[in-house]
Amino acid sequence: MKKILLFLLLSLSFFGFSQDVKYGVRGGYTISNLDFDTASSVANKHRNSLYVGFFSNIGLGKIVSIVPEIQFSAEGAKDENLNLDYIQAPILFRFRLSEKVHIGAGPQVGWKVYKFKDGLKEMAYSGVAALEYKLTLMLFADLRYTYGFSNIFDDDLGVSAKNRNIQIGVGYKF
Repeated sequence: MKKILLFLLLSLSFFGFSQDVKYGVRGGYTISNLDFDTASSVANKHRNSLYVGFFSNIGLGKIVSIVPEIQFSAEGAKDENLNLDYIQAPILFRFRLSEKVHIGAGPQVGWKVYKFKDGLKEMAYSGVAALEYKLTLMLFADLRYTYGFSNIFDDDLGVSAKNRNIQIGVGYKF
């Protein structure tokens, strides 16, 4: 899976050299929680943290672009046993609604980078929806919602929960 994702990101970046390509950074505040399938014995309070990432915006025309990213995001729940820190790779399909407003959606894969062999899976798969507002030519504010598709617990534990989070941040395009 890692090789396929790396190949896809590299292919998109090579394809993008002939297109309108912009690079940038984004960061901000994450509000994260776990959605358990059944009642949990753990106090499931949301976790507030930060995220930071780097992106490439590959224009495919005036309306549509592809935005591959690499970001670090602290997610999970407030209980320390449920803290999940990920390196994530979302790939958004971004659409221009107006000069200042863009929306996007796409898949995301995350690799857990902290506390291994703790009963939590090392890979997470999610869907992302994004809203972006252009403040200046290079500065923007964005809001994202991530919906986890995969169970974060190892299958043999008999517990099922999925990650949910909101990211509120700003970004800068070079």
